[in-house]
Amino acid sequence: MAALKRGGHRPAAPGLPHMPLQRHAPHAAAHERRDDRHAKPAPAYRLPRWQRLALHASGWSLWVTGVLWLAVHYSIGAGAGELPHPAEAWAMRLHGLAAFAGLFVLGALAGSHIPRGWRISATLHNPGSHHRPIRTHAKRWAWQRITGIALCSLAGVLVATGYLLYYFAPDIIRPALGWVHAGVGTVMAAVVWSHRRGRSRQSHDAR
Repeated sequence: MAALKRGGHRPAAPGLPHMPLQRHAPHAAAHERRDDRHAKPAPAYRLPRWQRLALHASGWSLWVTGVLWLAVHYSIGAGAGELPHPAEAWAMRLHGLAAFAGLFVLGALAGSHIPRGWRISATLHNPGSHHRPIRTHAKRWAWQRITGIALCSLAGVLVATGYLLYYFAPDIIRPALGWVHAGVGTVMAAVVWSHRRGRSRQSHDAR
C-alpha cells in the first residue's frame, strides 16, 4: 500500500515490469459524455426565399380556388342540379393557372431542395454514431424524409387526377374522381404543415 501511495504503481510480481495505475478512466468517460452533449447538430436546410414565396402563393391559390369551386358547384351550380354558375368557370380557370405555377415550383424543388435534403438525411442516418444530439437530429431528418416522400407521392396523384379530370374522365366517374382529387389536396396541405414544422424544429436545434 505504501508503494501505491508514493509512486502510483502496482507492486509487480517477480520478473514483470511495473504497471502504472489507470486513475483517469472516469475522467475520460466524463469528457466523452461532454463531447456527446456538445456535438454540433447538422444545420437545418431552409428553402430560398423565392421558392418559399412561390410555394405559398401557388399552394394557397390552389386550395382557395378548389374550395371555392366545390362550394359554388355543389350549392348553387351544376352539382346542385342548377345551371352552371359563372363563378365555377372562373374558379376553375384560376385553379388551372395556380396548378401550372405549382408544377413550376415542384420542378424547382425537384432540382435543388429534394436531392439536397435527401443527401443530408442520408449522411446523418448513421446507426453507429454515439453522439446523442446527432442521433436525435437524424430522427428528425428521417421524419423530414418520410413527409417529403409523402408530399412527392401526393403531388403525383394530384397531377394525375387533375389531368384525368381535364382530359379523359367520363361523366360517370367524374364526381368521384373530383372528390378524390379534393381529398388528396387537403391531405397534402396537412403533410406540408407537418414537413414545415419538422424543419422549424431543426432550425431551433441548430441555434
